[in-house]
Amino acid sequence: MDNTTDVQSQSIVDIIISGGIIGIIIVAVLLILSFLALYIFIERFLTIGRAGKIDENFINNIRASVGAGNIEGAKALCRATDTPAARMIEKGLMRIGKPLKDIDAAIENVGNLEVFKLEKNLSSLASIAGAAPMVGFLGTVTGMILAFYNMSTQQNVTPSLLAGGIYQALITTAFGLVIGIFAFVGYNYLVAKVEKVIFQMEKATIDFMDLLQEPGH
Repeated sequence: MDNTTDVQSQSIVDIIISGGIIGIIIVAVLLILSFLALYIFIERFLTIGRAGKIDENFINNIRASVGAGNIEGAKALCRATDTPAARMIEKGLMRIGKPLKDIDAAIENVGNLEVFKLEKNLSSLASIAGAAPMVGFLGTVTGMILAFYNMSTQQNVTPSLLAGGIYQALITTAFGLVIGIFAFVGYNYLVAKVEKVIFQMEKATIDFMDLLQEPGH
C-alpha cells in the first residue's frame, strides 16, 4: 500500500529523473523540439501574415502614377508598402523602357526570392513533425527496457518497480505525439498561407504587366 502511494505521489519530473540519463536526454530533446516548433510557427505566422496584407487600391495607385508619368512616385509607393508584391512591382518599374520579356523575367526573379523568404524554416517545422514522434517512441523503448531491467534484477517484483519505466515510456510517447501533431498542423496551415500570398503576388504581377501593355505605355 505504501509503494502504491509513493508511485501516485511521484511528479512528472521525478519520473523523468528516475529514467536515468537516457530518459532525461530524450525529454530534453523533446523540449527543445517543442520550443523550436513554437518559435518557427509564431515567427512564420507573423511574417507571412504581414506579407499577405495587400491594399486593394495599391495597383490602382500604381496605375495612376505610371499613367501620369510619375515613375518615381510609383517606386516610392512600392518602397512604402512592405509586401513581396510591392517589391516585385518596384523591380518592374526599375526596368521600364526595356522589352516586356525582360521586365517579366526581372519580376519573376524577385518573386522567386520572395517565395524563398516566405518558406524559410518551414522545412524545419516539417522535420520536427516527423522527428518528434520518433524521439518519443525512442523514449518508449528505453522506458520499457528500464522496466524489464528492473524486473530482472529484483527478486520481489512489485508494480512500483515497473511503474517508473512504464510511466517514462508513456510520457515520452504522448509528449512526442503532441509536438508532432502541432508541428504537422502548423506546417500545413503555414503552407496554405504561403500559397495564398503567392496567388496575390501572381495577380499583382499580371495586373502590372497588363498595365504596361495598355495604350500609351
